Amino acid sequence: MTITPSAAAGGIQDALKVLEGRWKLQIIMNLFANGIMRFSELERAIPGVTQKMLIQQLRALEMDGILQRTVHPQVPPKVDYGLTEQGKRLCPALDALLVWAAQLNQQAEYGHYLPKHEH
Repeated sequence: MTITPSAAAGGIQDALKVLEGRWKLQIIMNLFANGIMRFSELERAIPGVTQKMLIQQLRALEMDGILQRTVHPQVPPKVDYGLTEQGKRLCPALDALLVWAAQLNQQAEYGHYLPKHEH
């Protein structure tokens, strides 16, 4: 089934809105790279993020179904974060964007990026 260019643009804009936010892509990429992470691990992995902003971005990604927050019943409580299946399905799209960005800017730190696997 084909859609109009306008509908396609709207769909992509909706997808990009989920990723909007200064720290969301860093959160997602850290979870891609490391799997399940605790709050403190994410905080250490993302220099410059405040606890308040990290909490806000994690909540937004959870509300959008990108990540899952798991609270383990222990004292003190242990909370960790991991990508949902929907979040994991972002990998090929983000990989493709990174390859495209690397081709545009080969002098950047990511300029020689090659995907680890084909999607």
